[in-house]
Amino acid sequence: MKKGFKVMISEQNKRLAKNTLLLYIRQLFSIVITLYTSRVVLQTLGVSDYGIYNVVGGVVGMVGFLNAALTSASQRFISFELGRKNYGRLSDVFSTSVVTHACLAVFVLILAETIGVWFLNNHLVIPDDRLNAANWVFQCAIFTTVITIFNVPYNSLLVAHERMGIYAYLAIANSVLKLLIVYLLLISPWDKLVTYSILGLLVQLSLQVVYMQYCRKHFEESRQLQKPSSELFSKMFSFAGWSVVGNLGFSFKDQASNIILNLFFGTAVNAARGVATQVNGIVYSFSTSFTMALNPQITKTYSSGRTEEMVKMVYAGCRLTPFFMGVMCIPLIVNMNQILHLWLGTVPEYTVEFMKLTMVSAMLGCLAAPISTALQATGRIKLFQIAISITLICELPCAYLILKFGGLPYMAMIPTVVVTFLGVYVRFFILKRIVDSFNTLSFTLNVVIRDVMVLLISYFVSTLCYCTNDTFVALIYNVTIPILITGTCIWCGGLNKNERMVLFDKVKKTCIGIIRK
Repeated sequence: MKKGFKVMISEQNKRLAKNTLLLYIRQLFSIVITLYTSRVVLQTLGVSDYGIYNVVGGVVGMVGFLNAALTSASQRFISFELGRKNYGRLSDVFSTSVVTHACLAVFVLILAETIGVWFLNNHLVIPDDRLNAANWVFQCAIFTTVITIFNVPYNSLLVAHERMGIYAYLAIANSVLKLLIVYLLLISPWDKLVTYSILGLLVQLSLQVVYMQYCRKHFEESRQLQKPSSELFSKMFSFAGWSVVGNLGFSFKDQASNIILNLFFGTAVNAARGVATQVNGIVYSFSTSFTMALNPQITKTYSSGRTEEMVKMVYAGCRLTPFFMGVMCIPLIVNMNQILHLWLGTVPEYTVEFMKLTMVSAMLGCLAAPISTALQATGRIKLFQIAISITLICELPCAYLILKFGGLPYMAMIPTVVVTFLGVYVRFFILKRIVDSFNTLSFTLNVVIRDVMVLLISYFVSTLCYCTNDTFVALIYNVTIPILITGTCIWCGGLNKNERMVLFDKVKKTCIGIIRK
């Protein structure tokens, strides 16, 4: 029995490692292309048209928190039934998820085509000669959003079945198509802004067709839609409804923070924070590559009644995820000035400080991701979503008071760091109430303090090895050395003996495979 259990755990670890590697390759490929294409698109469209594209698309994107809530509901319910091996119920869950997202898509379409169009043409500040182009952008953004919403059940099915290979390949295909869009944009004789919007819509539509065809070919539950279950419909909407509360906290906090900064310092500081947020989103996607591979396993383990195993997964996820983030963030923090000047040329004032504090907040926030997944796996998320939403919003009055009493702009990010850390323990204590196998002292000593110490040592040693020469070779050195130092600190102090053995064995087999080829 024990041997069989160990074999099962070994298979899970191998699958997790393989899926994480595939997602990392996907993310690295996507980031390189995104950084290149964003700069070329900005130069091709010009500042004004690029601003129109972002602000008009943002009007539709404001309903993103609804889609995020339904996404978490779909992934949770699908993974839950897979863990219980209840395939008949799985078909009902998928069909209900499709209907739920269809309802949301219709709601978004009606809202955007009425209030959205009115707001665009009457309140957004857009030059008169570009209003027609802005409406084209808006219509493309609406239908891109609708397609994205329809895609969620199929995307959730891929993640729940842990088919990260096809997920990674499609994401890479998406990046390649974006690169093709940039080329077509450069040679297009038509309006660049309209062309860019239409091509983006066509790419999204093409990927949606591929997602649907793949799922219908490989997953029986997606081949024929069943009559949606009213019971499941109610449960999923209830779950999604409380998820909306938490997502509203995140959305409101971010938007209100921008407004507070704007009230005190104007749009220049908003630009600095915007750059920090954009880069943070790119870096944060690396850690989600690991959690995306881990999430379905946590949910399946809980649904099958293996609570102790789920607790170990959560501890491991909380400990390892900040390390993945640290490998990216620490080199960025150490070389922030040089990297920003190389990428942007002209760097808005306070961008460096915003970036550093954002990176710190991101590394701390990674501790919470597996805990949130475990909470969602239990299905008891009402208290969790209310508590985390209130905790996050507490950042706003603190930031306002700091600026009111003469604080510099980036100091408004200090409450973000504090609240992010507090949010980890808020989630943990709520999870502990539901699953009493969790231990506060063990979590603090073996996860939180261990993570913080490893990352702090990595940072301070990296700064001691910093080369002050202002050359490209020095920049390569200053980026490479922190990666090696952080990796060494994680290997020596962050990983346990079994994790080192698994990683070493994986690297060894990979190297042997490459040599043989």
